[in-house]
Amino acid sequence: MALRWRTEIGFGEPLMTPLERVLRRDRLVVTAGLVILVGLGWGYMFKLAHEMTGMDMSMDMGMPHMESWDLVDIWLLFVMWSVMMVAMMVPSVAPLILMVVAANRRRHRHEDPLVPTGLFLVGYLLAWTGFSVVATLVQWGLRSAALLSPAMVSTSSVLGGGLLLVAGLFQFSPLKNACLTHCRSPMGFVMSHWREGVGGVVRMGTEHGLYCVGCCWILMALLFVAGVMNLLWVAVISVFVLAEKVLPRGDVVGRVTGVLLVASGVFVMSVG
Repeated sequence: MALRWRTEIGFGEPLMTPLERVLRRDRLVVTAGLVILVGLGWGYMFKLAHEMTGMDMSMDMGMPHMESWDLVDIWLLFVMWSVMMVAMMVPSVAPLILMVVAANRRRHRHEDPLVPTGLFLVGYLLAWTGFSVVATLVQWGLRSAALLSPAMVSTSSVLGGGLLLVAGLFQFSPLKNACLTHCRSPMGFVMSHWREGVGGVVRMGTEHGLYCVGCCWILMALLFVAGVMNLLWVAVISVFVLAEKVLPRGDVVGRVTGVLLVASGVFVMSVG
């Protein structure tokens, strides 16, 4: 929304309404919006986890009937994964989103930067929505093969240990390093991937989302190890993703974590 300027009679300085003054603080508005979005996501997960507590999973109102799945069950599972990805990943992309706000403000001084920033976020979340589709189908397959308990925890030491081992090894892979480089350099991404227009902004967000999926997909698969709705496990993975992307030596954090994951995977498979 373009800001409407008013000029006071007798003076040449432009005046703004209180709402316009707030909107000019675009970084503050965007930050508040991201906090609310993430808060709603975590609120939904806490609600879902509370509903599961002490209830038979197959009878839970908010989750699929594990014995015989229908389209409604799969839809509910997809919604759960989609909301979870918003809650887990939006904090780590916040620095880039704020940089997109600043870039739009500089390039289009007389236009509202909030709309293109929102479109960038839409594109980013489209990538994770695609991941949620895959995660839903994978969970469906694992449950059908009796490799997941009704609590959505791996029932196989080979599956659990294998996921830990693969996640650890992936931390040292060229794909991980390539994707993480883009995720750790918001300025570099903006300079090398900037596009104008509605379609361009959405595409830019989707591209960055795909880099994030490539960087973190196996970490999300670790949710099958301790429980998809184990909120402590979800929080630990979220904090790790944030630290790996924004801390000055986040790459070192990732490598150390990789060693720990490999050791954990070997241990789980050996005792299973």
